[in-house]
Amino acid sequence: MKSAVITTPINKEERAALGIRSGDTVRVWQKIVEKGKSRRQAFEGLVLAVKHGTEDGAMFTVRKVSSGVGVEKIFPLYSPMIDEIEVLRRTRTRRAKLYFIREKASRDQKRVMRRSTQVIAPKKGVVVAAVEEPTEAVAEEAAAE
Repeated sequence: MKSAVITTPINKEERAALGIRSGDTVRVWQKIVEKGKSRRQAFEGLVLAVKHGTEDGAMFTVRKVSSGVGVEKIFPLYSPMIDEIEVLRRTRTRRAKLYFIREKASRDQKRVMRRSTQVIAPKKGVVVAAVEEPTEAVAEEAAAE
């Protein structure tokens, strides 16, 4: 037995007037149906791309980092499953598609991992990552030199 989702008609002029562009930070409220019940769930992130402008098949891609993992979702602009779209911040960009952000985020993460030192536990062969933070004694030695 399937439960029917009751969707209200969307206001296309209102959605088109949002003027979502790449570089915007948005919060998209989705309607999620589970076991016949409906709830709202937010997905907040950076708009990487907007495709097909404001026509009927318009789509936009939103990326966020959740627990250190990059997550992307592609939303149809006029989907009845989208309850609300909030534009939180507008950023001026020099490109229409910001796909390079994916690689940039992974490069930054690799840089952080390189800065951490690896300590090998004796006889067990377990590698433990430890980040070196300067202590007061190290700072005093550096100042003395």
